[in-house]
Amino acid sequence: MSENGLKTAVLMAGILALFGAIGALLGGKSGMLLALMFGGAMNVYAWWNSDQMMLRMYNAQEVDAGSAPDFYHMVAELAQRANMPMPRVYVIHEDQPNAFATGRDPEHAAVAATTGIMRILDYRELRGVMAHELAHVRHRDTLISTVSASMAGAISALANFALFFGGRNSEGRAVNPLAGILLALLAPLAASLIQMAISRAREFDADQGGAEISGDPLALAAALEKIEYYARGIPMPAAEAHPETAQMMIINPLSGMGMDNLFRTHPLTEERIARLHAMTRGA
Repeated sequence: MSENGLKTAVLMAGILALFGAIGALLGGKSGMLLALMFGGAMNVYAWWNSDQMMLRMYNAQEVDAGSAPDFYHMVAELAQRANMPMPRVYVIHEDQPNAFATGRDPEHAAVAATTGIMRILDYRELRGVMAHELAHVRHRDTLISTVSASMAGAISALANFALFFGGRNSEGRAVNPLAGILLALLAPLAASLIQMAISRAREFDADQGGAEISGDPLALAAALEKIEYYARGIPMPAAEAHPETAQMMIINPLSGMGMDNLFRTHPLTEERIARLHAMTRGA
């Protein structure tokens, strides 16, 4: 297992621990079991429907070789190079340059790009971006992202329930109200931070995998630099309405991108670019 893979496993375990802690607060051992069962049911639903959920949120339109020949054939060529099934291909009518991949596995995957990214990038740069998204599919990051997002959302819902209705320990006694309030307030924040850390860990692997699929690390590096520059000044209303999906994008689509590094959904773009340049030097 790679360093990033190990980090992801540890972080996912952290989210699961938070989920269990809130369940225990609400009802002791029985509450913990019920909370984990609830989270499991949410994850099954998200796993099965993740692609359609994400695509509907962004009003993505499916395209084919007739409606978007250059873009579609680009993805087909990259999928063939990666020895992967052909994903469904979508276009999002948003001015902000961005792209994402979704789906529970490579056989049920979809990739999407905004009209904004198609305008600002040349063919080589866009090819690097789509190779990055296919790397996410090959690494099954889309499943990890869906699970972490649904777990984080469930933790927030349970924490709100705990905040308003309190909780009981395994003996049935009411817990310390202050402890309950602190857990209810801090657990969603911790879950969000863990979710962001998972996203950051997976982006480096997808950059490397995408560069290998395309055979052109510098094209992805140039694309990241352009996307970062333009995305800062162009809002994406769909992302602002669904901030939990920000981690799925190649560059953070949300406003307020000057936040402390702790709250970033993506690694620093400068570091990503540096690593891609290092690949061409054999470092």
